Amino acid sequence: MLSYQHGYHAGNFADVHKHLLLHGVIDHLLRKETAITLMDTRAGRGLYSLASEETSRLHEYRHGILPLWEFREELANHDELLSDWLAAVAEVQPNDQRLSHYPGSPWWMGRRLRSQDRQLLFELHPGEHEHLVGQALDGHVRTIHGDGLRGLVERLPVRTPRLCVLIDPSYELKQEYVEVADTLSTTLRKARHAVVLVWYPLLPAGRHHELLEVVKAHGLRKVWRSELRLHESGVGERGMYGSGMLVVNPPWGLDQRLASAMARVAPLLSSEARYRGDWWVGE
Repeated sequence: MLSYQHGYHAGNFADVHKHLLLHGVIDHLLRKETAITLMDTRAGRGLYSLASEETSRLHEYRHGILPLWEFREELANHDELLSDWLAAVAEVQPNDQRLSHYPGSPWWMGRRLRSQDRQLLFELHPGEHEHLVGQALDGHVRTIHGDGLRGLVERLPVRTPRLCVLIDPSYELKQEYVEVADTLSTTLRKARHAVVLVWYPLLPAGRHHELLEVVKAHGLRKVWRSELRLHESGVGERGMYGSGMLVVNPPWGLDQRLASAMARVAPLLSSEARYRGDWWVGE
């Protein structure tokens, strides 16, 4: 539970999928003036240097954000959501012509934080939490060194009228898939109108199916599924071949906006890459 550090994977294809979707959700939610609390159960760092020792070990960003960055001018002419997202990535580059940094989920959630909003960031890894605290954070942002799944449930209901949660654990332990589904169910019982995003990896072992089935068994409604696959899983294969997201109570029109963006993104990631979005559980 304490070994995972996202710096080794910063800016990879799963980050592109996750953060593009997160950006679309936040963009929609902040169109209303009503105050909102934004919570991240495994925040990691707010900003990653792509030249760091961790990121340089695997260079996963080369098959994620980098090809999108290189074609950003062309992409900007074809899709509004993608154009806006890439413009946001440009905000964290000291030299706006060179890709040197990638923003983590705390940055994406808090980028447009207003005076009436609140942000709560959980991080279990002591080193990652230290990095998070050391980065410049707004006065409305609180960081907590601890287990985000437990912390989320303990802090519900929130004081603001609206709530948006990102559940993005490391899945280092097999039981986390069920724990995430159980936490999601408890969260929606305490805050039934909350918008909750759950990220999960697509691995050859197929444990994400357990997460999906338990979510359905809990009787949750309005659960939208979004999956980006670099390719189909092969026999004996190792490593992540795709990225999945569940969104409970998704904003209207999110599915179409993301499908349009992903139609441009997928071919740049892999010739075999495929995207799909559908209702895992309808209303």
